[in-house]
Amino acid sequence: MLFVIDVGNTHTVTGLFKNGQLIHQFRLKSDREMTSDEILVQYHTLFSMTGISPENITGVVLASVVPSLQASWLLCCDKLFSPNLNHPVFIVNTKSVSDLVTVKINNPEDVGADRLVNAIAGYHQYRCELIIVDFGTAITFDCVTAKCEYLGGAIFPGIGISMEALFSRTAKLPHIDISQPIDRVIGKDTRQAMKSGVMNGFGSLIDGMIVKIKKEMDDDPLIIKVLATGGMAGIISNFTGSFDHVDPQLTLKGLELIYQKKMNHHA
Repeated sequence: MLFVIDVGNTHTVTGLFKNGQLIHQFRLKSDREMTSDEILVQYHTLFSMTGISPENITGVVLASVVPSLQASWLLCCDKLFSPNLNHPVFIVNTKSVSDLVTVKINNPEDVGADRLVNAIAGYHQYRCELIIVDFGTAITFDCVTAKCEYLGGAIFPGIGISMEALFSRTAKLPHIDISQPIDRVIGKDTRQAMKSGVMNGFGSLIDGMIVKIKKEMDDDPLIIKVLATGGMAGIISNFTGSFDHVDPQLTLKGLELIYQKKMNHHA
């Protein structure tokens, strides 16, 4: 089995692949202070609960945007899997996947590993010009050519941190549950008004940005597909007409794809 790790600023999402199929997925908070032993205890428990033996994991691939957690994860994997791994843990960065994606920005090493993974995954799935919108701690727009060239993109504050800022700076506004959508733009009470602002507002933001990005990418915007991923993608998809595809597991699938391509290449 292959263990894939996507360490984000807010959450760490991991998955287990068997014969190319995602069979388990775990989502935990990213704690920058967490030690390798603390991570090990968490995952030893999760593996036990799902009947997984660490001895059956023969490969690990890691993408991290949190350097301190990357170090802890590498130590954890060494303790938990090392005797059974066919290869050392594969770490995704600009250099390690330079044969899979061409990064065409001013400072290529600045690109987050998750954005590289999404670009590679999207390209291999659709083989066309892409805008990938990832709903994480930040909302990122990543632009990829039909030759798997990463052109750059845009970064916005995410939905979660935008809502936290609203709650922390306003005395009377309540916390709201955006998993229950609103079917109108004009809210009839404070909660409805806040839900409309968040859902319709971010939906309109997506639509406006997609129009502008498409104009810069190609003279024929109709050939560009828009792919959405991340925890909030499914919810926001109801408030925007811009998405051609929604794939919440794009990053995990991309990690599995990268590992298979790199290990087969080195075999």
